[in-house]
Amino acid sequence: MRRLGAVQQKIPCVFLTEVKEEQSRKRDRQQFQVVATATVNPVALEANVDGALATEKLDGTCCYVTVYKGRPHLWARLDRKPNKQAEKRFKKHQHAPRGCDGFSWTVEEDFKAVPDTWIPAHRVQQRDGHPVPDRHGHIPGWVPLDEDNKQYCWHASVVDSEARLALVLRPGADDDDDDALEVAAVPLADLLEQTLELIGTNVNGNPYGLGSKKQPVHYLVSHGTVPIRDPPPADLRQLGSWFQESPEGRVEGVVWHCDDGTLVKVHRHHLGLRWPDGGTSLTDRPVVVRVDNISSISISSISISSSSISSMDLFTFFSALNGRRFSRLLDIK
Repeated sequence: MRRLGAVQQKIPCVFLTEVKEEQSRKRDRQQFQVVATATVNPVALEANVDGALATEKLDGTCCYVTVYKGRPHLWARLDRKPNKQAEKRFKKHQHAPRGCDGFSWTVEEDFKAVPDTWIPAHRVQQRDGHPVPDRHGHIPGWVPLDEDNKQYCWHASVVDSEARLALVLRPGADDDDDDALEVAAVPLADLLEQTLELIGTNVNGNPYGLGSKKQPVHYLVSHGTVPIRDPPPADLRQLGSWFQESPEGRVEGVVWHCDDGTLVKVHRHHLGLRWPDGGTSLTDRPVVVRVDNISSISISSISISSSSISSMDLFTFFSALNGRRFSRLLDIK
């Protein structure tokens, strides 16, 4: 598979969208929702979306692997957002006839502070040495994983900081079963400059039903590595039918990776459909565990919750299951 585009910025919808003044199906406090029209986004047409690779859009939190202090390191997503006063001014400007055009930010004064280690995402524009907010008033960025920060405890659970390994869910190497997945301990160096999705028990309400409160289970999944077989074309009606009727359509959405590097997406909420809605395509796939020799690695135990889960637990858990095959990802408990 060719190297796919990393998710550094918000991905545009494959269709042109419009705003409806009604309760969002995606966010409880949002009193409007963004819905897709039948018109394909010119950005998608220009990038030849019909020839793009369609992959599953995963529902988790975005991560990034790049160098920190000279070594490969997992970074968590942290978008820099405006403070309350600046956000109020921005929203007032948004509702004016001219929309977002012409709004002026003073980044040093208008935005909340971020750690000194924060870096802006790729392709964030710079002006006078400062990053420029996007059209949503955010500055996408990253912070290196701090294992002592409980905010990132579930990120820490999928990384062995000493051996520089990550617990990754990916398509299996079994030629006899194209549908199979595998759980593997992958060197962080092999994931450099990739973005990944952290999914699992304590992320985004766990739409996949992974693990349990007693034994939380989390995985990293590199973006673009879960292709959709026989995807429908970028057509509003056909996509709506596919989401509702096809077993393959039990996904949060689709991300198209175009040959020129352009990414476009659609998710169920764009079509007014629920998510999650019953079982998911991902968790019904068979999976093989390939996590070997973890017991021989020296890993420092890091407390990450009140139940004293350590960073070693998931690696030890899967090492004990090495070679096991499960008929469904959901069966790993």
